Amino acid sequence: QVRLVESGGGLVQAGGSLRLSCAASGRAFSSYAMGWFRQAPGKEREFVAALNLNGARTSYAETVKGRFTISRDNAKNTVYLQMNSLKPEDTAVYYCAAALYGLGYEGDRFGSWGQGTQVTVSS
Repeated sequence: QVRLVESGGGLVQAGGSLRLSCAASGRAFSSYAMGWFRQAPGKEREFVAALNLNGARTSYAETVKGRFTISRDNAKNTVYLQMNSLKPEDTAVYYCAAALYGLGYEGDRFGSWGQGTQVTVSS
């Protein structure tokens, strides 16, 4: 298992930017595909983005494509989510997740999850 801790959430105006970070500890970070998910009040958790073990392959939800960028630094055991052109509908708790030997897709088996970080976008 890998332990995940998110940070970087906060309150931002529409059109602004935030960068989320997820620090991992435990088993070899480079063995995990990483993903970001989010859950808005009253809604189900949804996929946001994922990337594979070395970061060469990424995938995004259509709602964030072109605005969000997922990346990782295996030397720092950290995955990032750069969020630009934020919209009020991006307001949610954002969760980091890890999938052992995953491919970097929504369908990976994400077995480890962080506690989440709140992102609020005001209009």
